[in-house]
Amino acid sequence: MSEASGRVVGYVHVSSVDRSVERQLVGVHTDRVFVDHVSGARVDRPALRDLIAYLREGDEVVVHSLDRSARNLDDLRALVPQLNDKGVTVRFVTDNMAVRPGHSDPLSTLRLSVAGVLAH
Repeated sequence: MSEASGRVVGYVHVSSVDRSVERQLVGVHTDRVFVDHVSGARVDRPALRDLIAYLREGDEVVVHSLDRSARNLDDLRALVPQLNDKGVTVRFVTDNMAVRPGHSDPLSTLRLSVAGVLAH
């Protein structure tokens, strides 16, 4: 968790209702989880929108992997800074990557971009 007072908030995205949401955050403690059951091609996802509104400074968002958070690299490179600007850390479990607020530097941006390209 990024701050002692912050919450760990999960975000799960599955493209169809018959896919398992439980497997994405197995073994990860979360205080709350937001789940989207919509196509990855949609930029405006209801649970993602609710998640962003719910978050406060010091929270940490946990996502199974980079490709579960955004439909393409441009969306990923817009979403992560948006969350960081709120003071929120974004952690991608299977990619073993956390992007923390205030740690935006060229190397971090490059790492996120390369990982995002490989994930999509």
